[in-house]
Amino acid sequence: MMPLTLGSELEMVIPIVAIVFGSLGWVISIIVSGIRDSKATRQREESRREIAAYIAEGSMTPEQGERLMQAGEAADKKA
Repeated sequence: MMPLTLGSELEMVIPIVAIVFGSLGWVISIIVSGIRDSKATRQREESRREIAAYIAEGSMTPEQGERLMQAGEAADKKA
């Protein structure tokens, strides 16, 4: 039977800790990305509703609203 020393224990612990923290970082980045995307979608839809309300009340023409919506879509594609 091989005696366990501090050096041999660290040889086993370091890769395990690296895998655990790497996986944890990966999961956190996926969650944050999903939250960021859902917030962006929510903001975009809220803006579209506001533009539609302005058009409905007559303070904006449909052409102006269409230009605003297209400008927002172009900005989203760049990011």
